[in-house]
Amino acid sequence: MAKLEEELKQTYAEQVTTFESGNEMAATAAAQINYHMMGYFPITPSTEVAQYLDQMKTRGQHNIKLVAADGEHGSAGICYGAAAAGARVVNATSSQGFLYMLEQLPVQSGTRFPMVMNLVTRAVSGPLDIRGDHSDLYYGLNTGWVILMASTPQAVYDMNIMALKIAEHSDVRLPVMVAYDGFYTSHQKRKVQYFADAETVRNFVGPNPNLNHPNILDFEHPVTVGAHMNGDDLSNNHAQLSEALRRSEAVYEQVAAEYASLSGREYPILDLYHIEDAEVAVLLLNSAAESAKDVADQLRTRGIKAGVIRPNIIRPFPAAQLRDALRHVKVLLVGERADSYGADGGNLTHEIKAALQEDPLNRTLVLTRIFGLGGKDFYEEDAEAFFQLAIDAAKAGRVEKPFDYYGINPGSPDKVMPQVMQPPRGDAYRTGLIQVTPDEATGKLKVKVPPLRSLTTKPRRLTPGHGACPGCGALSALELFFKGIEGDIVVLFQTGCVYVVTTGYPYTSHKQPMIHNLFQNGAATLSGALEAYLEMKRRNEIEMPDDPTFIMISGDGGMDIGMGSAIGAALRNHKLIMLEYDNEGYMNTGSQQSYSTPVGHMTSTSGVGKMQKGKHGHHKDTVQIMAACNIPYAFTAAESHPQDMLRKAAKAQWYANNVGTAYGKILCACPLNWKSEDRLGTDIVGAAVESCFFPLYEIEQGSTTITYNPEDKDKRIPAAEWLKLMGKTKHLLKEEAMLATIEQEIERRWAILKKKHEISEL
Repeated sequence: MAKLEEELKQTYAEQVTTFESGNEMAATAAAQINYHMMGYFPITPSTEVAQYLDQMKTRGQHNIKLVAADGEHGSAGICYGAAAAGARVVNATSSQGFLYMLEQLPVQSGTRFPMVMNLVTRAVSGPLDIRGDHSDLYYGLNTGWVILMASTPQAVYDMNIMALKIAEHSDVRLPVMVAYDGFYTSHQKRKVQYFADAETVRNFVGPNPNLNHPNILDFEHPVTVGAHMNGDDLSNNHAQLSEALRRSEAVYEQVAAEYASLSGREYPILDLYHIEDAEVAVLLLNSAAESAKDVADQLRTRGIKAGVIRPNIIRPFPAAQLRDALRHVKVLLVGERADSYGADGGNLTHEIKAALQEDPLNRTLVLTRIFGLGGKDFYEEDAEAFFQLAIDAAKAGRVEKPFDYYGINPGSPDKVMPQVMQPPRGDAYRTGLIQVTPDEATGKLKVKVPPLRSLTTKPRRLTPGHGACPGCGALSALELFFKGIEGDIVVLFQTGCVYVVTTGYPYTSHKQPMIHNLFQNGAATLSGALEAYLEMKRRNEIEMPDDPTFIMISGDGGMDIGMGSAIGAALRNHKLIMLEYDNEGYMNTGSQQSYSTPVGHMTSTSGVGKMQKGKHGHHKDTVQIMAACNIPYAFTAAESHPQDMLRKAAKAQWYANNVGTAYGKILCACPLNWKSEDRLGTDIVGAAVESCFFPLYEIEQGSTTITYNPEDKDKRIPAAEWLKLMGKTKHLLKEEAMLATIEQEIERRWAILKKKHEISEL
């Protein structure tokens, strides 16, 4: 009674109750902490964290420096550099993004620089699936990071605050991950509480201690970070890291206790539900455990002693706590949202079995089921099935099948989907109406293309029925470009809108061979396919009447993260076409700013408000970058000028088949994210051309030619006439200084282009 009265007297810090998602709560915690830095790159489903922070920044709610990286590998480097400088650093990522930065993560833990990263768990490709499982999380188990598990949006908020204090503790000094389930926890809104005053959070985490530890800004005590080590020293280094990671367990308990006294919410190392007398139990990570708790309650009404275990921390692994919890449990079923292929169990299963092996008194039988991959839902009946497997094993006194996948459906030959059309090839795509011949006098190509209507009988490369948004300019622009390509093609699509909307398994919109790879590796992948084809042809192992044209399609910011791969392919001068559909942002992940986003344009990570007015900095000129690799042909094109695009497509094919790499950039409307009318896409692109923001030109064998000059035709328009057509840029019409800056940059680039047109040596 006295203890109850004491608890009633306990007062906690003032908190606000609301309904928010996990991503919103991660951003809220970061804003209240007011980190110094966040180097980020958008990837679903973690992208929203940066978006919410950007929105908060426009309202003046924090001072975090948000740095848009060129890819997740770059974002990890930005974060590491900031942490090494003694700053407080936060990040968020998922899936392939996590794997892309993976090699950087042991660098940070091995040199003992703390930070916090939100891992919004998602299935790892391939094939691509953007929904949640734990296959990315399991890759992080050996990185030397502390890993906390947040099962609800409330836990996401609380653990983000606890994580920083754990990371910076003098006994730890390690980076910390907060992992929560993609779309389940990241996007679903739940009742949550957060501290009304950000000072409450800042007082809890305390002042920044990092400048009191070795850092690269300490000129009084200069340090060399990451010095090369021999085996003896490296062994010592890793042993110290291992000891620090193990010490973080006690620090976690200490910080969790302090946080409970502040918030009223407790996070023990293991969340044990009805385990004290349980005979059968399931162990699940994060959100799935909540469903299992309801089923455990139901089973107990039937006299079955069922319980649930959900770890709040998995690195360091809570072996001792699990041994204690399982001492009287007859059967434990471990449900895992990822497999350790070929090992007959996921990573957690093996670690649990290893922990139990050290307890000679424990007789718990362990079985594992891989479930919920790619976001496959986990319902109450699934939890019931898990418990039933444990109950059956307890009755039998043995496990019939220790390892299996749960919820899979074997394929049936009689359900194979019929092919709905005979795919055209070869002559069907060869009209004979396009003629390309070298001009010996100029060293350039002469091209004759018929009126567009003459090519309407040429089959489309993509079937109708794709899932693109109304008014999407990328699909129609690509089809127009393909009209200028004769014969067969092998096409690679990097991840992006066009790939996603045309390849929803088990369907495809592609009539000819198509391969997908991730943003950062498209050009390398296609160059490998091309060179393999040429070598097998040289050995007479394959026969084709005509060589296919190899084409890589990039877009949605893919020439940021994929720039290195593209430059590598260009410098090797493979005989292929690289084509970028430029819709001025990472549209496939929710319209975040990319390096192709023009200055001042509003995106979901370059908001417009009292503290900022859209994107900082001008867009990069990809065509000039690629042309600097000395490829034989580079160009720009727009759907608003179809004949110009057809000519350039024909030239690109000739150069790709006969000389080397061709690169093209096509400006494509994105009505959804440009905030424009669906029907105005071609008009907006045309206005970009007429304003000289997106000039049409080609660089052939190093010589620049403007292929359409609006000034010569008296059609040049001010940039404002283009900007007023899009909702994402209307604010610029009121910003005279920024509008003048945009006009000046357009004029500067246009003047340079005209000089290059006049003087071929440039």
